[in-house]
Amino acid sequence: MAAAALGAAAASSQAPAATATAEPGAGDEDSREVRVLQSLRGKICEAKNLLPYLGPNKMRDCFCTINLDQEEVYRTQVVEKSLSPFFSEEFYFEIPRTFQYLSFYVYDKNVLQRDLRIGKVAIKKEDLCNHSGKETWFSLQPVDSNSEVQGKVHLELKLNELITENGTVCQQLVVHIKACHGLPLINGQSCDPYATVSLVGPSRNDQKKTKVKKKTSNPQFNEIFYFEVTRSSSYTRKSQFQVEEEDIEKLEIRIDLWNNGNLVQDVFLGEIKVPVNVLRNDSSHQAWYLLQPRDNGNKSSKTDDLGSLRLNICYTEDYVLPSEYYGPLKTLLLKSPDVQPISASAAYILGEICRDKNDAVLPLVRLLLHHDRLVPFATAVAELDLKDTQDANTIFRGNSLATRCLDEMMKIVGGHYLKVTLKPILDEICESSKSCEIDPIKLKEGDNVENNKENLRYYVDKLFSTIVKSSMSCPTVMCDIFYSLRQMATQRFPNDPHVQYSAVSSFVFLRFFAVAVVSPHTFHLRPHHPDAQTIRTLTLISKTIQTLGSWGSLSKSKFLDEISSTETKESSGTSEPVHLKEGEMYKRAQGRTRIGKKNFKKRWFCLTSRELTYHKQPEFIERKDAIYTIPVKNILAVEKLEESSFNKKNMFQVIHTEKPLYVQANNCVEANEWIDVLCRVSRCNQNRLSSYHPSAYLNGSWLCCQETSENAHGCKPCTAGVPADIQIDIDEDRETERIYSLFTLSLPKLQKMEEACGTIAVYQGPQKEPDDYSNFVIEDSVTTFKTIQQVKSIIEKLDEPHEKYRKKRSSSAKYGSKENPIVGKTS
Repeated sequence: MAAAALGAAAASSQAPAATATAEPGAGDEDSREVRVLQSLRGKICEAKNLLPYLGPNKMRDCFCTINLDQEEVYRTQVVEKSLSPFFSEEFYFEIPRTFQYLSFYVYDKNVLQRDLRIGKVAIKKEDLCNHSGKETWFSLQPVDSNSEVQGKVHLELKLNELITENGTVCQQLVVHIKACHGLPLINGQSCDPYATVSLVGPSRNDQKKTKVKKKTSNPQFNEIFYFEVTRSSSYTRKSQFQVEEEDIEKLEIRIDLWNNGNLVQDVFLGEIKVPVNVLRNDSSHQAWYLLQPRDNGNKSSKTDDLGSLRLNICYTEDYVLPSEYYGPLKTLLLKSPDVQPISASAAYILGEICRDKNDAVLPLVRLLLHHDRLVPFATAVAELDLKDTQDANTIFRGNSLATRCLDEMMKIVGGHYLKVTLKPILDEICESSKSCEIDPIKLKEGDNVENNKENLRYYVDKLFSTIVKSSMSCPTVMCDIFYSLRQMATQRFPNDPHVQYSAVSSFVFLRFFAVAVVSPHTFHLRPHHPDAQTIRTLTLISKTIQTLGSWGSLSKSKFLDEISSTETKESSGTSEPVHLKEGEMYKRAQGRTRIGKKNFKKRWFCLTSRELTYHKQPEFIERKDAIYTIPVKNILAVEKLEESSFNKKNMFQVIHTEKPLYVQANNCVEANEWIDVLCRVSRCNQNRLSSYHPSAYLNGSWLCCQETSENAHGCKPCTAGVPADIQIDIDEDRETERIYSLFTLSLPKLQKMEEACGTIAVYQGPQKEPDDYSNFVIEDSVTTFKTIQQVKSIIEKLDEPHEKYRKKRSSSAKYGSKENPIVGKTS
């Protein structure tokens, strides 16, 4: 009855309901590509009880890596001299390829030798959902080369009958090992794989071997091997096995993959075992198999001796439909800033029902920012925060939806602002060895505390002075929100003259500059994690900046006035180029001189909105001509490069008006990020190519199509570009799909909120136990109820094409196909 009464009230309210646009015709999604996008977010928290050294110095210098199977895609800073290192590093990245295991390795840093792997946490892809959004302690498992397995094998088996010279019949097994895919890197490089093929039974072990394939993780073997399986009982030659028909049930084919070590021991890469009786009903069998660890390769005597690692992992897999499907949900979300009260809007409700508000904040901020709707929404939710703030000294200090939205906004739009303001000073700090330690307990032998104080004072003065002079570089969006915060704070606390400044400084100093100073690598201000002493220096500077940002000073107040005014500041249309990405990668030499070698060289790449440059590391640059530049306007296409071109993984090509630039990234995530940002920054260029060559031009021809002319038209269509009207680096369909997924996951809580609206509307207050509904913010039950009804209706309509795609995908991925390989048996 309560829901019915509330439904009638909602229907009679003046605000019109969001109506769904005409849906695409049935089956249309089958004819257009559905994008499957994976992402990983979380935090490497800490380790504990790591094995100590046996000598007098028991401590270790530890770091942690994230691996997709065996490919490292992320590395933490080194925590020195600890058996319980506290990492506290958050990570987020798109996953550009399929994988079997997500693994976390804990290493002991070794300067003179290879870093020692202490232990690992390996989680199967299908099990990641069991740990989503929860901090969990995982026991470290031993790292055994026999268990470090990834990749798959394409195999074909046939059983032939042969007639011997004396007229008897015997059976012959034909084993065709076609290819492997996704073998691991060995010491960071593609391996030199070969396979041994064995017919194994109770009394036999016939083994043969393929040729070695050089420098590839996807070898094409295409080799055929023949094994005798049975002979008639009349055959008497003693040099051959005597195998009865029924013994076929006990025979199996074993494929072992190895990396050819040349002068060192070969490395085991994995194995599969296929019983010969798979041919019982068919004359041939063909399938892809996942490689498995060797016998007992995964077993360890104890599981808790190596210590443990605390992780927070959130893996998502989104099925992004064509744009038109998201129209109704997008419209409802973009209306959120106009809903009165804001707590009844779809965007706010999403934040209320998600288990972790951070899950909702990222896609919401990106979508609203993309459509210029973030400022009114952030202002409205901040005003709701202020209603509950009783003390001006605690203004915007919590982790509410408002503060998290602003934090995320500053990360997205403030990157260039941080670079032009902080990077020169951070470079000076990180590249010098000046100590700033002032804690007597932490002083090293020979340190002078007065000198250290002077060093700290010098860096803080220089940094703070630069910040308070940087107002003209502050992005317009940040200024607009700061202006709103300042006005609202003054109205909320009219008798406090300082609150207008603390409302802004709590964000710009405490949540923006201070955070970037203590973690420059996270904000792309430094290429690598600083060492332990530098981290300590940056921590001291950051804490001092926070304190100065909280105190009143003339220079600070002037700065806060300027960044919270409505006067026009530098915007994205400024003449200054915007820094987008930088990092170390390998490039193939262009062969500018006739005798120059076309080998791969390590270079530092930097991309701005205007140009892509590459050069040796900054400290090695002495002449201006050592920097090579490609204007962004000259980029014609950016595409992946086939591994077969140079037998190297993670390669891409920047096709421009001169020769293509061939680049190798350090891992698949980094390669994907560079391709994505280069495509986006050049998306509106004139004369962009419609086709390209997926392989390189070598020895007088294109490897892909064998065309001999270097100027021959591409043989493959270019990857479809993103829409030209994208303002910021945002895929709005992806963000809307993420929001749909969050609403779907949170439907039980959405239902509870709907019930709470009915209770409040009919009984004028919660009549059930307080724990049921007391955590929801419901200011207007009628409007909130109406919004929830609209959300549920839209989600139900979106469920249909998603379910149709899932069914199609599951039916098309045949067991034994490359996409869905067979999990072979293990001993």
